Amino acid sequence: MMKQILFVMLLGLVVVSCEKNTENTMVLTGNIKGLKKGTLYLQQAKDSTLVVLDSLEINGDGNFSFTEEVVTPDIFYLYLDKKDNNDINDRITFFGEPGQINIKTAWNTFDTKAEITGSKSQEKMEEFYDMTSKFNIRELSLVQQASIPEFQADSLALDSLQNLVDQNTIRKFRYALNFGLNNGDSYATPYLMVTEVSQANPKYLDSIYKVLTPEVADSKYGKALKELLDRKKN
Repeated sequence: MMKQILFVMLLGLVVVSCEKNTENTMVLTGNIKGLKKGTLYLQQAKDSTLVVLDSLEINGDGNFSFTEEVVTPDIFYLYLDKKDNNDINDRITFFGEPGQINIKTAWNTFDTKAEITGSKSQEKMEEFYDMTSKFNIRELSLVQQASIPEFQADSLALDSLQNLVDQNTIRKFRYALNFGLNNGDSYATPYLMVTEVSQANPKYLDSIYKVLTPEVADSKYGKALKELLDRKKN
C-alpha cells in the first residue's frame, strides 16, 4: 500500500512538472567534468546589459539543469564562477531555443571545449564559425609571413601577400553571404549577418533578408537585420 501511495505521489510530481513546461520552454542540462565547487549562472543580454536569469550552486556534482521560457531563439551565456577570482575563460556562448539542450564540458576547459547539442540554431552557428575560422587562420598566416625580414625588404613580395590577403577577405565575405542565402530558415542567419558582415553591401544583405522565412524574419535578430538595412538606406 505504501509503495502505491509513493508511486501516485511521484506521478503527480511528474505531471505538475510537465505542466509547467510549454512549447517555448528551453530545458538546459549538462555536466561540468571535474567541477567540485562553484556557482553557475544562466545569462542573457537585455538592452545591452547582461542579466542573470537563474543560478545554481554546485557542490561536489558537476551536473546542472535550468529551464527558461524562450519567446524567440536567442544568444544565451553560461557563466561559471569557480571561486578563483578569475573571470577569464569562464563563459560559454550558445544559441538557445525551445526544447532540450545539453552542454558537456570540463572545469578547466569550460568555454574552449564545450560540446553543445539539441539546438539547431547552435549547429548552424558552429558550421559558420568553423568555416570562417579557416579564413581567419589563413589571414593570420599571411600577415605573419609579411613580418619576416626578407619579405619586408621586397616590395613586390609584400604586394603579392597583400593581394592574397585581399582575396582571402573576399572569399570570406562570399562564403558568409552565400551562407545567408542558403539558410533563410535558420534563426542563426540574421544574427550572423548583423554581427559578422554588417559592413557588407546593403543590396546583398537585403537579398538575404528577403529569403528569411516569416518566423525567422519576425525573430529578434530578423528584426535587427531589418533595422540595420533601414539605417543603411537612410
